[in-house]
Amino acid sequence: MNKSTFLPIILVALTVIYSCNRKSPDTTRKPLLEVEGKFLYADEVQQIIPPNVNDTDSTEIAQSYIRKWVTDVLMYENAKRNITNKEEIEQLVESYRKSLTIHQYQQKMIEQRLPKEPSEEDMKAFYNQYSNQLVLKENIIKGLLLIIPQKAAKLSTVRSWVQSANTKSLEDIEKYSLQNAISYDYFGDKWLPLSEILKKIPLKIEDPSKFVTSNRFVETSDSTEHFFLRIEAYKVSGQVEPYEMAKNRIANILLNKQKADFITKFETEIYNDAVANETVTFFKKK
Repeated sequence: MNKSTFLPIILVALTVIYSCNRKSPDTTRKPLLEVEGKFLYADEVQQIIPPNVNDTDSTEIAQSYIRKWVTDVLMYENAKRNITNKEEIEQLVESYRKSLTIHQYQQKMIEQRLPKEPSEEDMKAFYNQYSNQLVLKENIIKGLLLIIPQKAAKLSTVRSWVQSANTKSLEDIEKYSLQNAISYDYFGDKWLPLSEILKKIPLKIEDPSKFVTSNRFVETSDSTEHFFLRIEAYKVSGQVEPYEMAKNRIANILLNKQKADFITKFETEIYNDAVANETVTFFKKK
């Protein structure tokens, strides 16, 4: 059932009791029901019906939404009539409204006055100053991983390509992999966690740090596939994180600091201007 056909079923299923002094619905929309002066419209229910669902599911989803909507309205209206701490609730609502309004205003000012991202110079300065706090928690590598069928052609040639991994060999591997490889991952231009690569290779590594420091070329196989791993560069756990990996985190740190500093400065300026302009009236102690 599509969205346009489930509504008549719901309308037939619902019994709506209208009070004599009920409010009038929006004449530009199709009302389904009214409770306590609140109207539920067909377009609201249509929006929650997923596309391409069958008749039964459409009806069940719509009926469930309608029951929840009616229950929420009745609970809210009953609560308003019976609660005694209305002033406390109004104070909480006003406090939240004030906080939300201030937050939206601050965000708008930040968008208008602060750069979208810190400068490269600032990020590198932060990295150099706090590099002792940017320590790797796992081993990372650069290189390539090629996985081919066990009986793939040119096995010895492919091995020599991966072992050398120069510009010509990389071009040959790229062309070869298009027709023969099960998977080819080149990550010579970015750092990846060793653990992520090892998930793709049938190897049991007891000492990952020793593994990366002792191997530049690794070849292994299972019953169906052959694996070639070339390690171009590595850093082990405990060393300083490379700048290119830390860059995004540094940018977030600097942006958050800039935002906090901006808000603090902005609040101070508002206060000082108000005092200077005598917008604030201080009463003398008697």
